[in-house]
Amino acid sequence: MVHIKWMLGQIEHREVITLGRVYNFSAGPSMLPEAVLKRAAAEMLDYQGTGESVMEMSHRSKEYQAIIDHCEALLREVMKIPDNYKVLFLQGGASSQFAMIPLNLLNGSGKADFVLTGQWATKAYQEASRYGSCKAVASSKDRTFSYIPKLDPASFTPDADYFHICLNNTIYGTVWHELPNTGNVPLVADISSCVLSQPIDVGRFGLLYAGAQKNMGPAGLTVVIIREDLIGRARESTPTMFNYATHAENGSMYNTPPTYAIYICGLVLEWIRDEIGGLEAMQAVNEKKAKLLYEFLDSSKLFKGTVVPEDRSLMNIPFVTGSDELDAQFVAEAKKAGFINLKGHRSVGGMRASIYNAMPVEGVEKLVALMARFEKENA
Repeated sequence: MVHIKWMLGQIEHREVITLGRVYNFSAGPSMLPEAVLKRAAAEMLDYQGTGESVMEMSHRSKEYQAIIDHCEALLREVMKIPDNYKVLFLQGGASSQFAMIPLNLLNGSGKADFVLTGQWATKAYQEASRYGSCKAVASSKDRTFSYIPKLDPASFTPDADYFHICLNNTIYGTVWHELPNTGNVPLVADISSCVLSQPIDVGRFGLLYAGAQKNMGPAGLTVVIIREDLIGRARESTPTMFNYATHAENGSMYNTPPTYAIYICGLVLEWIRDEIGGLEAMQAVNEKKAKLLYEFLDSSKLFKGTVVPEDRSLMNIPFVTGSDELDAQFVAEAKKAGFINLKGHRSVGGMRASIYNAMPVEGVEKLVALMARFEKENA
């Protein structure tokens, strides 16, 4: 009986596969490049002649050490990370950094500045406020975080231990096109939803952090890129696992790292470097995709974008029809047509198309065609 159930399960599994892959517009976990998935599938049972899966591999083995070393080297190469920065492969999601950053950095003046451009920036501010004197120097909450606020440098705290921004706002679809000039105060940025989407000047920042599940790989891996002089400042009460020095001194191997997620991240980085041609080429593809969707939204009589044009994200594009009923109808029809996870966040409503690196241009073209057809039938 068990064998029969297993066989039926395999038949059902094959039937699902024959339906083909959908276009997944999820804000995260998101699409992975098909080439990466195929490579991982081919190596699942036997990684490069070891006779074992990376999932089964000891993190203390020389084979796995080569995998994590290769991933870090690729990240440094692709992002052009300066030598005086450490790359840390951690767990706990980007949200764990909301506490880890102040525990490690908020120990000089005990002050930090924040710009509130969405839910994640606000959560980072609220968590850090538990550990020191934190100031919101600007906010766009008054218009549902639909823009990046203009900053007055005179309002900055001159002796702040750091200045925090969320570079790309996943929920609200805004992005910083011009970084704040914080002088000698280290600039800290959450880059979870825009990492690897285009070149970034790492040297402008004291610390960058990102959850991997949008552009780098599967959920479970958090990457921190930190300038070396900012390591070793943690307060005495900082838990060992929340001290950056713990991980920097042990090559991200103090405990078992998220081994498989790091392996997949390495494959994604190879894809960006070898198949896409680097971050400049990746940016060109992402700009093409975003332009297709924004141009349609700007000319549509039914669909409208929710973000001011000058602050629009390349990665996350929220839009609405103005009718909750039509929004729900469009999401339902899109899902039937193979376009999934288009429902917008509850704080914005409507729809949101997250068009991360792995989303092909074809996916956006077909989405626009679907939207045009829906508009013709319902406008």
